Amino acid sequence: MNKKPFSSKIAALNPEKDHREIAFLLTCHCFPWDMERALEFALFRTFAVPSISKILAGTGEFTARPRKRYDDTELILYEILEHGMDSLRGKRAIHRMNDMHARFKISNGDFLYVLSTFIFEPIRWMDKYGWRPFTDLERQSIYINYRRLGERMQIRDIPNSLEEFEQFNKDYESRHFVFAQSNKLIGDKTVSLLLGFYLPKFLHGLGRPFVYALMDEPLRAAMGFPKPAGIFGAVVSSFLKLRARILRYFPERKEPLLGTKRRRPTYPEGYQIEELGTFAPLPSKREN
Repeated sequence: MNKKPFSSKIAALNPEKDHREIAFLLTCHCFPWDMERALEFALFRTFAVPSISKILAGTGEFTARPRKRYDDTELILYEILEHGMDSLRGKRAIHRMNDMHARFKISNGDFLYVLSTFIFEPIRWMDKYGWRPFTDLERQSIYINYRRLGERMQIRDIPNSLEEFEQFNKDYESRHFVFAQSNKLIGDKTVSLLLGFYLPKFLHGLGRPFVYALMDEPLRAAMGFPKPAGIFGAVVSSFLKLRARILRYFPERKEPLLGTKRRRPTYPEGYQIEELGTFAPLPSKREN
């Protein structure tokens, strides 16, 4: 019995025609936990660019309602992935995303960089911690899928190959990863949010070094985070690699793990696509 039927199915597909299906199978059947972690770190890397973090800090939303911002971003991406860009729900999600971005003055370079992280962080995560790395076909499929999304977002000058886009990603980080207080503000809130998925609040201080250990030094420096002792990196790496070795012997999920169906405290009664990313009035400060 083949325990990895979806990996076998992907190998028979065509990246140009089937990129959405391949991205769906990778995310919802083959690597559901890993893909979510990789995309969390993809978004996290964008906070190391001051021109991005200053916009996020300026809205007040990431500090007042970090869980809503997290859920809104995930849900929009899952709507597009699960239903397809040309579906009614996919088109509504893309329109909602474009409408949100239109409120702010965001450079084309920053848009390109964010798009690149969605491609390369999953690839790099699987190389390090996945139960197998992505195949060349899968890498191309992820690139094509996000290139098509970038076109619908009206992002200009998207590199014409995976290799060119990776070089852009590296060059952009080397030029734009610079410490700013807004980086640290958004970064601290995000680390607390991610730790809250696994640990009670009183243990967050113990958990932070393990999160920092997953970051490379340029990212930590731009975020203003300390370099953890080597033992933390060794523990995290050993745990994730042991997990990967064990998962090689496990079957892939028969039923897809859909991000849009997950219960979320932000939307206990469900959500409408058009309400994602909306800004609720911030709590007013009580006068003394």
